[in-house]
Amino acid sequence: MSDKLFSPVTAGDLDLANRMVMAPLTRNRADDDTGEVSDMHVDYYSQRAGAGLIITEAAQISAEGKGYVGTPGIYTPGQVAAWKKVTDAVHDKGGKIVIQLWHVGRISHVSLQPDGQPPVAPSAIGAESPTFTRNGFETTSVPRALETDEMPRIVADYVHAAKCAKEAGFDGIELHAANGYLLDQFIKDGPNTRSDAYGGSIENRARLLFEVLDGLTDVWPVGKIGLRLSPYSGFNAAEDSDPDATFGYVVERLNAYPLAYLHLIEGETGGDRNGGFDALRELWRGTYMANNGYDRDLAMARVDEGKVDLVAFGRPFIANPDLVERLRRDAPLNEGDGDTYYGGGREGYTDYPRLDAA
Repeated sequence: MSDKLFSPVTAGDLDLANRMVMAPLTRNRADDDTGEVSDMHVDYYSQRAGAGLIITEAAQISAEGKGYVGTPGIYTPGQVAAWKKVTDAVHDKGGKIVIQLWHVGRISHVSLQPDGQPPVAPSAIGAESPTFTRNGFETTSVPRALETDEMPRIVADYVHAAKCAKEAGFDGIELHAANGYLLDQFIKDGPNTRSDAYGGSIENRARLLFEVLDGLTDVWPVGKIGLRLSPYSGFNAAEDSDPDATFGYVVERLNAYPLAYLHLIEGETGGDRNGGFDALRELWRGTYMANNGYDRDLAMARVDEGKVDLVAFGRPFIANPDLVERLRRDAPLNEGDGDTYYGGGREGYTDYPRLDAA
């Protein structure tokens, strides 16, 4: 196999040093009251600046968009200032970093919502998924269905967050429309049983996604916007009766948007690599980022074969801040400590050794 995985590439308007991407990874270490990141985050992300691109952990676009304790936001001046320290540190090391914009929809709990209100969703159907609250893991609360006239407010929240991301010095943004969160809930007909302009047909269920995208392009050049989808994943109880048709329509329509990249979870999130993702990839005419179950050999092979342009690695980047160099050398990898993945301090966050220290 060639070393193409480690070669420079242009993704939309982003010039990247290599084709390895640090996937968005929720780590639950932000200040839970303010949603601000800290100096720990500065160290964590700058340690991993060797990635061709870093996608931050998902950051909620509003207080309503929060679904887990200790997750960061990107909608207040304090959050902007805190993230600016992160972007400056990554840039000082020659890295590129985008922030993932997140609204969890129904994957939340009343204890995490403003004034204890129910979470919002396309339909008042509970996911019965676990979420992480101040009391530990609890079952998500039953949501209320968003009113039709609330959709402009949701779009406006995404647009405001995108403006905040620009102020914070990010190189771009990734729109999170995967893994059973709000936009994915609208797209899939399992969690979306609406009968208005945002439900029923594929066109209607995808309406909010494209309204948000249109709003984001008023803030950022489209070539600095990425999009994440999970067509064949039922994560967070988000199922679709015909994902080939649903996401075939979405991907075909996305070709009108020359995005930085389309980020696809290939199969079940964190599970089997099943589904027609290769057919969707053939429909997409832009830069393609693959995610799910990739190791060195699979990444190198699929890049060499021209099936993928970028490969997103998740947990390997947690335990290996110098993952790019380790894979380049085919060196051994550190094992991650699952007990420190979610919440905590620097242990299991900024203290994994690099090759030169091992």
